[in-house]
Amino acid sequence: MTHNSFLHRILAAVSLALLCGCTATGEFNSQAAMTVGAGLVQASLLNEDSVRQAAALAAQEHDAKNRVAPPDSPYSQRLARITRGLETVDGEPFNFKVYLADEINAFAMADGTVRVHSGLLDAMPNDQVLAVIGHEIGHVRLDHTYEQMREKMLTDAAFQAVIATGGTIGALTSSQLGQLAYTAVNARFSQGDELEADAYAVRFLRRRGADPWAMKRSIETLQSRYGGGGSFLSSHPSNQRRIANIEAEIEGR
Repeated sequence: MTHNSFLHRILAAVSLALLCGCTATGEFNSQAAMTVGAGLVQASLLNEDSVRQAAALAAQEHDAKNRVAPPDSPYSQRLARITRGLETVDGEPFNFKVYLADEINAFAMADGTVRVHSGLLDAMPNDQVLAVIGHEIGHVRLDHTYEQMREKMLTDAAFQAVIATGGTIGALTSSQLGQLAYTAVNARFSQGDELEADAYAVRFLRRRGADPWAMKRSIETLQSRYGGGGSFLSSHPSNQRRIANIEAEIEGR
């Protein structure tokens, strides 16, 4: 961000704060103006690079607290084969690891971190795992993960002091990084976001020369074996709506 651009954003924040400081009778409420102004200035300081840096640190924190499959694990070797060539997607870096956990889950963070639970690998063949990974990459590429983490940092009081000092992510504590990781692992995206990520996965599979119908089959596999359970399904729109959306994307409707 240039110096002039930064000043323009600060001036805009101050101007809006002044407007928000007026009561219904037209009187000026200085406390309200200061509160709104501070929040707007904090939002202007929390840029995309800061959020991605926070995500990378949160991923390290979360990896340290979970059972990460070692490189020679059959799970790690299988995931490495599935994700070969995905170190960057559209110029954005990604990294992949397996958590040794029975839960049927996968998640992503704003910095390109993607983690897959061994339970999901046990539940699906490779083409369906690739589809799920495409879905998670979609959340990153479409800025869904970025927006969720940024919202957490802007609305949670624990992060306000860090943001107010210019978004110095290095000042985040282990506990705060753990909170950010928890937000990513347990993300509750909007139905629109989930459907967008499914559609992205279809296009992703096509670009890879893979079968786009694998995205549909991944949902059907989990639905038939586990009903609506498993984190990958429980936080998403209805399975039938997702399947209809995937079919429409594949068939160009």
